[in-house]
Amino acid sequence: MDWLKAILKAAGLDDAKIDSIIGDTGKELPKHFVPKSQYNEAVEAKKKAEKDVTERDAQLETLKKSAGDATELQAKIAQLQADNTAAAEKHANELKELTLTNAIKGALTGKVHDEGLVAGLFDRSKLVVDGEKIVGLDEQLKGLQESKAFLFKPEGGNGGGNGGPGFRVGGSGGGNGGQAANDQLAAIFGVTQQK
Repeated sequence: MDWLKAILKAAGLDDAKIDSIIGDTGKELPKHFVPKSQYNEAVEAKKKAEKDVTERDAQLETLKKSAGDATELQAKIAQLQADNTAAAEKHANELKELTLTNAIKGALTGKVHDEGLVAGLFDRSKLVVDGEKIVGLDEQLKGLQESKAFLFKPEGGNGGGNGGPGFRVGGSGGGNGGQAANDQLAAIFGVTQQK
């Protein structure tokens, strides 16, 4: 809820008060709102249902027009049933993919440097949608955190600017002073310093 934190900070509240408000909001928000991903799934399902109803109406009109020959009508009905079954399976697969995509992105939000890249590393064939829960997601996420830790942001850090050892633009990385680093580079390249 970084967006809420920014709004409250702009309103002049101190960090302790902001943390308290965000904690209370986090508890109450799920009681009154659905997650964006769940809303998007419902919207997609509604659009698909409306499209299917329109297609079915068109199919019924076609059947009314060809009602003269019983054999032709039976063949047409069988074809339409097969088409409708295929369309229903396709829709179920699309809805499953949308659910998996939203769950993966939700699990990665704020934890990785590049969500799209890390999301592509998940083996979707091993993920199972069980109601609102995705079985296997946490295991794959932990596995990626262990095997490809460099893709993940440090826990509670700000990306390496914590004053510890490491590379810093305009400064020494090891914390042992700039002169030692310059002496080491001069020795490596065989440059003698002029005094």
